[in-house]
Amino acid sequence: MLAEQVLALIIFISMFVLIVLDKIERHYVTLGCGALTLIGVFGIIMRSPEAVISTLNLRSIFTSGFWYQSGAAEEAVTGINWSTIIFIAGMMIMVEVMAAAGFFRWLCMLLAKAVHYRTRALFITFMIMSFGLAMFIDSITVILFLAAVSIELAKLLKFNPVPMILSEIFCANLGGSATMCGDPPNIIIGTSLNFSFSTFITHTGLIAVISLVFIVVYFLIAYRKELESSPDIDKLAESMPSPAETITNRRDFALSCVIFMCAVVLLVTHALTGLTVAFIGLVIAIFSLIVSGRKALHMLKSIDYKTLLFFLGLFIVVGGLEQTGILEIIAAFIGRVSKGNLKLMVAIIIIISAFASALIDNIPFAATMVPVIKSLAATQGVDLSVLAWALSMGTDVGGSATPIGASANVVGTSVAAKNGYMIGWGKYCRTAVPATIIIVLISMVCIFVRYC
Repeated sequence: MLAEQVLALIIFISMFVLIVLDKIERHYVTLGCGALTLIGVFGIIMRSPEAVISTLNLRSIFTSGFWYQSGAAEEAVTGINWSTIIFIAGMMIMVEVMAAAGFFRWLCMLLAKAVHYRTRALFITFMIMSFGLAMFIDSITVILFLAAVSIELAKLLKFNPVPMILSEIFCANLGGSATMCGDPPNIIIGTSLNFSFSTFITHTGLIAVISLVFIVVYFLIAYRKELESSPDIDKLAESMPSPAETITNRRDFALSCVIFMCAVVLLVTHALTGLTVAFIGLVIAIFSLIVSGRKALHMLKSIDYKTLLFFLGLFIVVGGLEQTGILEIIAAFIGRVSKGNLKLMVAIIIIISAFASALIDNIPFAATMVPVIKSLAATQGVDLSVLAWALSMGTDVGGSATPIGASANVVGTSVAAKNGYMIGWGKYCRTAVPATIIIVLISMVCIFVRYC
């Protein structure tokens, strides 16, 4: 047992170091480390074909529960989360179709005109929009949507979009913590513990709104130099086209807007309808390709496959940590040191969840922690919901600290890189880590005051 744990940990640390060094494209790093996990840990040391099959998780795609769930949701499985992969791919296709129809440029002009093309006002507007949208739409979709808008706007108004994208990522993760359908960890927590949409918004939602006020002020201070409007802003404003002029194809624009609104409705109501995010992503992709017509093949080629491959490798490596019991060791630590003290339990859950989610994808970590907090509540006699709010805030906000901590981070930085704006670990963490610490402390204080 020790040998496979050591090897799995070495592979994970090596992957993490290589990604931080940023000398090799990260999808090659995660796929290579994923292959080492499958061959070295599961094949050579464990000699467990079942561990390989479980981690690859291909058979789940062919079950009815993968596409539709009635009643209580099944617990998240170990390994590759194909629902996330399919959902991201579907949203990528939808975003490409909307961009081709001129939707993003139209929105750029509409927002820019509303705030008189001032960079600081746009910065605040986009942060609040990111937070608000992520309360009801998966944060991955929000960042796919807003990162593209920010880049288009930056090209037109001649400013650096990186600060805006980084603040949007953080606010999307923060907004996602406010509701059950906001972030994947919340979906796992909510469905596993049978919490409703309204239950989440009245508990984590309040914490998130309080945190938003502090985080908007923080980012305004952190990026105060980058937020100066261009000296030629008035001339740029005069030359700006009207929002209507940016629409390249009115038919495709209208249809893509309808598809987008349908995606929003399906995501908000998927807990009621039973339709999974994989089903929603596939349906949205199919209809988006139908709308694109002859450009369908081009839209398929435009998908950011490197990001999808990065996720595949990452899920496999994290699956190695799960299969060998390393994450369970971390979780068991909470029970040993808390000794029935609710405040201490909350503090440990938030801090460890935030730290772990900064280093590994927060989706599998949340799935691992759900049975742990169930056990803690039962054995220590504390309120399960309080531990759930601590886990939610820790995983959602902690995932904002690094480029690989949450799905939205990976997608946002990938969109930026695809358009020529490289965001390395140093640039990302310089503002994200302090922001994460601030919100973790605020969340802890709010839970202490309200529940402990």
